[in-house]
Amino acid sequence: MANIKSAQKRIKVIAKKTLRNKMVKSQLKTAIRRFEDALSLGNLEEAKALLKTVEKKLHQAAAKNVIHKSKASRKVSRLAQKINKAV
Repeated sequence: MANIKSAQKRIKVIAKKTLRNKMVKSQLKTAIRRFEDALSLGNLEEAKALLKTVEKKLHQAAAKNVIHKSKASRKVSRLAQKINKAV
């Protein structure tokens, strides 16, 4: 355990940010899984709607520095390719 007051504060701040990052990443994984489930079942209209929400969540996570912006763009691109192949 840290003895210096500023180090103790940093530990608290890091713990809060870690929890937020875990929450956001979990939401991303859930949204992507729902999109892929809809796509595998053949619900193209539902998959298209879910793609919009996934794209929004990915870009929001990138804006908050939870994930890198290039990773967000790459994920969106690959998901879009999947839906285009299905159509």
